[in-house]
Amino acid sequence: MTQLLMVGLGGFLGAVSRFLLAALVQGAAGDRVPYGTLAVNVVGCAVIGAVTALAETRGGLSDGLRLFLVVGLLGGFTTFSAFGNETLALLRAGEVGPAAANVLANVLLAIGAVWVGRLVAQTVVSG
Repeated sequence: MTQLLMVGLGGFLGAVSRFLLAALVQGAAGDRVPYGTLAVNVVGCAVIGAVTALAETRGGLSDGLRLFLVVGLLGGFTTFSAFGNETLALLRAGEVGPAAANVLANVLLAIGAVWVGRLVAQTVVSG
């Protein structure tokens, strides 16, 4: 139960932070390009980079802190940070092909899934 609370509290704070930062950036930038989402993804990736580097150099994170920060807070803020972290881990391990495949698969499949989801919803609504 404690694990769920750590993830849930972090997720709540991450989601609220995502909403506030995206709205702030998008309000300043205008509506044409989704700069709010870009800002959230870049900030989330910078934070997960800092957290993982500190964990590596300072002896790791406790399970509770990892659940709160990485799974909850950053997961609620943006899952793009996990994607960036996992891709960088592949590159650091010399796995350039799998890293490139990960980037292509995530981008193409995610956009394709949005398209399929829209088609399904439109078919259900009009059908």
